[in-house]
Amino acid sequence: MRIAMIGLGRMGENMTRRLLKGGHEVVAYDRSPEKVRGVESEGAAGVHSLEELVRALAPPRILWLMLPAGPPVEDTIAYLAALLGRGDIVIDGGNSFYRDDMRRRKHLQSCGIHYLDVGVSGGIWGLTEGYCLMIGGSKEVAGQLEPVFKTLAPAEGHLYCGESGAGHFVKMVHNGIEYGMMSAFGEGFSILKASPFGEHLDLGAVSHLWNRGSVVRSWLLELAEDAFNKDRELAAIEGYVEDSGEGRWTLQQAIDTGVPAPVIAAALFQRFRSRIDDSFGDKVLAALRNEFGGHAVMAAGEEKKGASAGAGGIRPATPE
Repeated sequence: MRIAMIGLGRMGENMTRRLLKGGHEVVAYDRSPEKVRGVESEGAAGVHSLEELVRALAPPRILWLMLPAGPPVEDTIAYLAALLGRGDIVIDGGNSFYRDDMRRRKHLQSCGIHYLDVGVSGGIWGLTEGYCLMIGGSKEVAGQLEPVFKTLAPAEGHLYCGESGAGHFVKMVHNGIEYGMMSAFGEGFSILKASPFGEHLDLGAVSHLWNRGSVVRSWLLELAEDAFNKDRELAAIEGYVEDSGEGRWTLQQAIDTGVPAPVIAAALFQRFRSRIDDSFGDKVLAALRNEFGGHAVMAAGEEKKGASAGAGGIRPATPE
């Protein structure tokens, strides 16, 4: 299939590569000409404006957005709505709020344009391992894109979740669970390190051990092992942990529906606290985010911008 990829960041660039390797034709656009040239050298058709991108696709056009949630997605979709025609398909693969998806679908539908929301998980490892895809929108339209989903995802790695908003809703809760799991590992490794045995415990070896038959074995433990093997004390990074927004939205959903979610709540507030104080557990969280998603870490000793006590110490959410 011929598909456009808008946004060549950590995820969009590797998704483009995976689509190309799967035999698809990709028209790629990013504000950075260097990013465009990079995927051009690997077989993509690079363009330097949204107008050029639309002209490079034959109707019905398929456009996949991998942009940070919020204004970048809103502005791009609003701009595209004036360029696209009836039957074209817009896919938001970022971490948008599910209610925004419902609103966008309604607007684009009035223009005759289809809209899908696809939650994407897999981080920087998706290129080789495949991306877990959570799909929302018209089931018929989603079915038309089955070849694309099968290329991006591993076996049994994509699921139609329901009407507009369902894909990003499932991804939102997925990320809320992720917060809790990462916090539990951070706390556990902190307890090990502070124990009478901590000085001699190899936490990389413990991570490896727990992944051999234990009930807590997981990919996160594999990433923890990698992080500890690179830097046993995680001394090079600051225990400063951003949040992407989905944890906040998941917690708000729990409040709205009266569902107790104490683990996710504590994990979210732990991230807020990490921006004021430093701890080994927070270093583990920061290291895990860097391992699975390539998210930037703050170097040890680097000044925490705005990280003073009180509301000023909590920075706005950034993409996970």
